[in-house]
Amino acid sequence: MQFHDRTEAGRELAERLRIRQEKDVLPHPVVLALPRGGVAVAREVARALGAPLDVLVVRKIGAPFQEELGVGAIVGDDDPLFDEDALVQLGLTRAMLAPVVERERRELHRRERLYRQGRPAPDLTGRTAIVVDDGLATGSTARAALRYVRRQAPERVVLAVPVGSPHAADQMRAEADEVLCLQQPASFMAVGLCYERFEQLTDEDVLRALHTAAG
Repeated sequence: MQFHDRTEAGRELAERLRIRQEKDVLPHPVVLALPRGGVAVAREVARALGAPLDVLVVRKIGAPFQEELGVGAIVGDDDPLFDEDALVQLGLTRAMLAPVVERERRELHRRERLYRQGRPAPDLTGRTAIVVDDGLATGSTARAALRYVRRQAPERVVLAVPVGSPHAADQMRAEADEVLCLQQPASFMAVGLCYERFEQLTDEDVLRALHTAAG
């Protein structure tokens, strides 16, 4: 079953989370979107929960010979979080990936400056931090995001995605207090294949989504 687009996926995810909220298991929620794609999903979640929406910029570290193959991720000024098994299997070292990390760090900070526009990151102390993306493939970016969020002392950490790899979703349960993944196809190949429309979003799309959510 495919979602039509990220908006539809976000609404279905939001409905499941709203039910959880009514059971009082999501106290004082704040929604953190992983841009770019996660923002369109998270906007619907934030609206349904009456929660503030913000971004958590995480950048995937791709293999030098295949950028889409994630072998790690970075968030903030943290050290890269690598998939050590993937490095061994691919014959990669941290030193070999240093130029990739440097490039992605520059892009991460550029996006943070643009999306935040001088706003500080939200205070997560004592809140339910709901991390939202448009899908979960290897889990490398989600793992980095969840560990970063956990250090901000929230009361509860939730990962919410419309679709994901069953293996990655299972792994994320060690990182979050709750993982909500609506669809986990046994034959999962790629996040984009689970959507009828999965166009690449732009910085302008992200800023528009943040603005409309705030309004």
